[in-house]
Amino acid sequence: MSDLQQAGLQRVIGVRGLAAAIFNITVGAGIFVLPARAAAQLGAAAPLAYVVCAVAIALVALCFAEAGSRVPRSGGPYAYVEAAFGPYVGYLCGVLLWLGITLAMGAVAGVFADALAELIPGLSGLVWRAVVIVLLVGSFTVVNVRGASLGSSVSGISIIAKLAPLVAFVVLGAPHVASANLAITAMPPLGEVGSAGLLLMFAFFGMESALQVSGEVVAPQRTVPRAIGLGLFGVALLYISVQVVAQGVLGASLAAPDIAKAPLAAAAQQFAGSAGKRLILIGMIVSTFGFMAASMLSTPRTLYALAANGFLPTRLSRVHPAYRTPDVAIMVQAAVVCITAIAITYVQLAIVSSSAVLLVYLACAVAAARLRQKDVRTDGEPFRMPGGSMVPWAAAALIVWLLTTTSPLAWLLTGGVIALASLGYVARRR
Repeated sequence: MSDLQQAGLQRVIGVRGLAAAIFNITVGAGIFVLPARAAAQLGAAAPLAYVVCAVAIALVALCFAEAGSRVPRSGGPYAYVEAAFGPYVGYLCGVLLWLGITLAMGAVAGVFADALAELIPGLSGLVWRAVVIVLLVGSFTVVNVRGASLGSSVSGISIIAKLAPLVAFVVLGAPHVASANLAITAMPPLGEVGSAGLLLMFAFFGMESALQVSGEVVAPQRTVPRAIGLGLFGVALLYISVQVVAQGVLGASLAAPDIAKAPLAAAAQQFAGSAGKRLILIGMIVSTFGFMAASMLSTPRTLYALAANGFLPTRLSRVHPAYRTPDVAIMVQAAVVCITAIAITYVQLAIVSSSAVLLVYLACAVAAARLRQKDVRTDGEPFRMPGGSMVPWAAAALIVWLLTTTSPLAWLLTGGVIALASLGYVARRR
């Protein structure tokens, strides 16, 4: 009997359930905002950056699929990397994922405030933006301090409520696409494609969170690769369709600074009037609200676990005497999110978040090669990816190329977090 079975976990999640989780977690706030950024960098060639991201995430997904079938434990990338390279590298992956998700929460909180300001113009301005962010994060802080079950209920927002506006945008907008707006007159430099791809990768993240339940998946050797393929194919198809419709409707004006905060709403207004704009804005608010609810429930637990294991100050491992929740970790997480959301721009947060998560993906790709080399198998015959000896290194090479376009701020912040995490690890070992 495996350790997980001894722990009482049941394997009840099938292909459709896991694929839906991957799709739901991946499709978030990014796709409502990033089409304008991609158009600003690449013009009509913007869909090419999505193709780059789709190829990169497909290669990484194959690595996740094989690693997940060889190490079918809850924890996702932490478990894969730890099995391949030991506890220190696995621990660093956990820290980097916390950093990536925390910065993503800051970016998404900003998107929520911007969408609300578009819907209610009276909430425009920097002061109101800060107030909305603090109220949003603060409300989730109170909810989650008062109990995990209440926080879980708040985070349970229907996938249909998130996807309906995007599907309606594609279906209703497709007849209004002008082919001239999609004509590529000149191919952009490869470096610009990579830079745009790094930013757009922010919208493709989420697979690693969904796979943390790998220990509860039925027949993971078959279920994990099929669910990853199905979920990510749906994500890529939706994203490229949204970019094509937005660009085909607005043309060069998609890159205009005045619509950068809500480009899909601006495009919807062109073919569906004010009702279409409101539908997209409501979709943005619902999507960002759902992401923040789920993230504020789960992410502070990483701080709590690191503190409980001696890597962070013990104060963070405090449990509220009445509500039995990690209240200090939740409040610290909320403070970090509020500060980053107010002080740093969405694009900067997205780039740094992407850089941190891509480093985790890089470790997972190399770990997949290492697990195959060591022939690790804990639950029957593992899934073997096509071209398995080459895929991890192709994924690693593409990730390294994307990382070469990142900003000095991203390297400085990520490197600082790695250094502090390493000091915590050494201190705990001693």
